[in-house]
Amino acid sequence: MKKNENVVLVVDDVASNAQLLASILQSEYRVKIAQDGERALELARSEPIPDIILLDVEMPQMDGFEVLRRLKADHATKDIPVIFVTGNDATHQEERGLLEGAVDYITKPIRPVIVKARINIHITLKEQRDKLLFAASHDQLSGLYNRRHLTEEGGRKFSHALRHEDALSVIMVDIDHFKKINDTYGHQAGDNVIHAVATVLQTQKRNEDIAARYGGEEFVLVLESCSLENSHAKAEQLRRHIEALMPEGIKVSASFGVSTLKPTHYSFEDLIKEADEALYRAKESGRNRVCS
Repeated sequence: MKKNENVVLVVDDVASNAQLLASILQSEYRVKIAQDGERALELARSEPIPDIILLDVEMPQMDGFEVLRRLKADHATKDIPVIFVTGNDATHQEERGLLEGAVDYITKPIRPVIVKARINIHITLKEQRDKLLFAASHDQLSGLYNRRHLTEEGGRKFSHALRHEDALSVIMVDIDHFKKINDTYGHQAGDNVIHAVATVLQTQKRNEDIAARYGGEEFVLVLESCSLENSHAKAEQLRRHIEALMPEGIKVSASFGVSTLKPTHYSFEDLIKEADEALYRAKESGRNRVCS
């Protein structure tokens, strides 16, 4: 029985070295093994994402420094701690590894106690950092991303969609008559309604999409590679899910505004503004509906 589900990726072109490290770690961690740089990059991006990587420096075709550089250049893998493992104890090599982004350096021959201690330290540090990053990028009440993260990630998705001439859509959501809910049932009930709606948005979106609390009772979804027609249909599906909610016996509904990237848009904020205008029309038209 493993003590935890932390994942360690071991990268070494020599099979016996990789198996030695795996045998040391497998009682306490889930271990993935790669014997070349390309496979290491593939496994680093694959679920379950490694919590830490033990990376051999001296490998043919693609050495550890090049693997590290590519890991750090990829948004999906740049935050995975990397510990270099090498038989070369030259100070300049260790210095280079640390300067390029490795968190530690282990020299061969492998000493199991040292390897486990180093891994435990850096996994603990990563978990602490992840908690801080989560708190900085998420809304405490809803559990969704906060407005700051929405702006940053939305800007990245906007630029990517422009470069690749891909579709990008925004759905803005507003809980209908939320002030009345607070005034009638109290703020705790209002918080429960926000959480219930947020849960619908989070569970019904695709992995590549963003769901964020925009402020108060407003939410935003950013949908990659999604046309206006498909985004409108998605918003209508969400509207029905929310209408079926009865948190604490309270009837809930929401209004939706949808916009899709066009040549006239110069920024992610333009998309948000257009979705907000569509949302305003939905509310003016009687609420509990979708306008594009």
